[in-house]
Amino acid sequence: MKRFVGSLVLAVMLVSALTPAHAAAPKVREQRIPIAVTKNGFEPTAVVLKAGQPVVLVVTRKVERTCVTDIVLKDYGIKKALPLNRPVEVRFTPRKAGTIRYACAMDMVAGKLVVE
Repeated sequence: MKRFVGSLVLAVMLVSALTPAHAAAPKVREQRIPIAVTKNGFEPTAVVLKAGQPVVLVVTRKVERTCVTDIVLKDYGIKKALPLNRPVEVRFTPRKAGTIRYACAMDMVAGKLVVE
């Protein structure tokens, strides 16, 4: 029995020594969501996301005449300018299930992110 326990301890020590201390946890895949700003506003107007999983909204303003020259996610303290025809990445991780509203800076045109 002593010999078995000794072998077991040695095996655990060996595995521990061979496993890097900095071994990274498996990388969580980002949710990449394309959103366009058109004459109709944000398209799509609603998107479903997973709580706890990183999100990248890729927002492209495709029209010149619009009040949607920024995207604002108040709940996350995010405000980003949306230059014409240039994709802008908005990165965050939704913390819990529910609805996250996003809008233009004037809060007139909006969309929603439904977090499950």
